[in-house]
Parts: sequence; structure tokens; C-alpha cells
Amino acid sequence: MRVAAIVAYDGTKFNGFQGQPKVRTVQGEFEKVLKRIFKQKVISWGAGRTDTGVHGYGQVIAFDVPNERMTLENIKDALNANLPEDIYVRKVLKVRDKFSPRHEATKRIYHYFIYQNDEPNIFLRDRVWWFPYDLNIEKMRKAAKYLEGEHDFTTFKTGNDDRNPVRTIYRIRILKMRNNIILIRVEGHSFLRRMVRNIVGALVKVGTENWEPEYIKEILEAKSRSKAPASAPPQGLYFYSVLF
Repeated sequence: MRVAAIVAYDGTKFNGFQGQPKVRTVQGEFEKVLKRIFKQKVISWGAGRTDTGVHGYGQVIAFDVPNERMTLENIKDALNANLPEDIYVRKVLKVRDKFSPRHEATKRIYHYFIYQNDEPNIFLRDRVWWFPYDLNIEKMRKAAKYLEGEHDFTTFKTGNDDRNPVRTIYRIRILKMRNNIILIRVEGHSFLRRMVRNIVGALVKVGTENWEPEYIKEILEAKSRSKAPASAPPQGLYFYSVLF
């Protein structure tokens, strides 16, 4: 039986999602617990890779269950009883054999939180990007429109990513929430390395009025990472949801 777990994690103390030798990762901890529960190595597949320090709320991890007698509730309870305190399984669902969360996802949604205030909130320091300057939300919304649709996102990728840079963003929403929090919600099919954080970095540059909204179109068409500002920091980013 193949199942899919919907998993939340605090990315602060992880070297990203994907399993790697000698460093602590979400997938590494998850597979360690699967081995403990089922007394054998169990391979898992995630819906997306998050970087060091990035959080998950709706990550989807699929795996095969060697013990057919276990119910979905048994599996969820066993995982949560053994996982470290910074990973929590929100739900376990039965899926068809050979289901691949990475290849079958039709939409991935990321949330990025900015805390806009003169003073930092130290209790949110691993949860948001503290930004002590004014942001023009209307200009940021205008700029975001240039990023929606199918484009070559070479300008917005970081480092060694040889995948096709043509990606589709369905929608970007920028919402002013309570308690000085700004939410940037990015919905797309799939994303390049650090693409969401690079988009947020550019939108904030517009928000501070260093750039006009139209300049986003110019740097997008330039297809050069050197034209874009630094990435937004990882702690404000959450892998929020996956649709299939």
C-alpha cells in the first residue's frame, strides 16, 4: 500500500528537505523514523525540495507501507510518536501504487511572511523576514503582475540549476495582515532553485520604491541573475500546499 503524508516542519535546524549524508534533513529524519517503525529501509518521495531554513506546512511525502495491517490512523500516530518535535504529520492518505508527489503535482503554493516594524520581534526571528522600512504594497502588486504567466525565469534562479528555466506562475497575491505582517503568496506549477525567495527580494525592492514596477519586466527579460537583488532570507518562506 502506498500512502501520502501531509507534513509540517520547522526548517530552522534542517539543511533543507532532501536527504543528504552527514547533515540533518527533513527527508533524512523521516526515513530514519520509517526504518524504526517498519524494521526495514523505506524510501520516500517528496513533492518539493525546500532549502536550509525554509519551513513546510503542506509538504507531501509518499512511501510504501510494508505492514498492510496498519490503518492510516496507526501510521500517522506511529510517525508522530517517533518524529522529532520539529516535524509533524498532519494527515496520512491512501494513494494509488506508483503515485509520485513530485511528478504529479499540478500546483505548488508558497507563502512568504514579512514582519514590517521599526523594532524586531525576537520571538518571530526564525519565522518571518523582519523588515524595518516602509513598503508600498500597491507598487509591489503592480510589479507582481509582470511575473504571472509563463516566462523564462533565469533572472530569478540561484546557482547550479540546469533545469529548464521556463516556468509558469499562476498568481501572486500580496496581502496586508494584522500585527504588521505582509503575506506574499506565490502559486505556480514548479519552481527553480530559490526562485520564490528571489521573486520576494525583487518585489521588496519595488516596495521600497528603489525600483518602479515596470523594471521587473525589464530584469525578467534580461535573463541574468546579476540584474536581480539578493534573495529574501529563508526563514520567511513556507511550502504551504500542493495540489494534484
